[in-house]
Amino acid sequence: MTMFLRTYTPGPPLGEYIDRFWLVSDTPAHPRERILPSGTVELVINLSDDEIRIYDPKHPDRPRRYPGAVVSGPYRDFFLIDPLQHASMIGVHFRPGRAVPVLGVPANELADAHVDLEALWGRTASELRERLRTIATPAKRFAMLEEVLLKRLYRAPPRHGAIPVALDAFEQRDAAEKVRDLAQRVGLSQRRFIQLFTAEVGLTPKLYGRVRRFQRARELVRNATEPDWAAVAVVCGFFDQSHLIRDFGEFSGLSPVAYVNQRSKDVLLNHMPWVG
Repeated sequence: MTMFLRTYTPGPPLGEYIDRFWLVSDTPAHPRERILPSGTVELVINLSDDEIRIYDPKHPDRPRRYPGAVVSGPYRDFFLIDPLQHASMIGVHFRPGRAVPVLGVPANELADAHVDLEALWGRTASELRERLRTIATPAKRFAMLEEVLLKRLYRAPPRHGAIPVALDAFEQRDAAEKVRDLAQRVGLSQRRFIQLFTAEVGLTPKLYGRVRRFQRARELVRNATEPDWAAVAVVCGFFDQSHLIRDFGEFSGLSPVAYVNQRSKDVLLNHMPWVG
């Protein structure tokens, strides 16, 4: 079965904080999906059932159950979801380090966790979900979601200017700058820089840099049938191929070769079929 997927990129000023909205439906053939760490925050709303199930890879048959609207914080490891819930889901993929002004809570409080949106927004969360359920078309759902998030954005305080400089540095192909050097470049002590970065991004600078390097490697081999892993390691800033293999194992639970063999285009970004 082909997945139905629609995406929408909001315009300014919300587009500075949100990479895209997405709407998905149709159940894939595989019973579980692996969600890989990306260093970002996601807001997810189940428009069908008022429940979202998250699984630990060590216990893929024992779910943690959440209400139908949750925030998925930046994870350091992969986790599993139940794609049977994809009958109708809508989500918001935030840009790195940009979720705080919209969600209203420091990102480090969301790290390695799924949080009931109602715990952050009160009754607004359940009202948002019910309103989205009554709208028929993707375009109108995106428009309503954009309106709600835009109202919340105007309440947000400004962020520290060091964060965009650091985030940009971590996106460079040769991102090998040490945390202490980055702190010096933005005029902060290393300790203060780490505190600010972790509060706004949700991960420490060092861990975030590793996650983004892993993501660059994934992007580089996205359409390759037989990647030259030694070359990928060099281009993406790994010490060597063994270093790349270790990080792939830590962040995806797979070797690089197994990752390529299990890729699927019929899933959302950062999702993979789970082969248990």
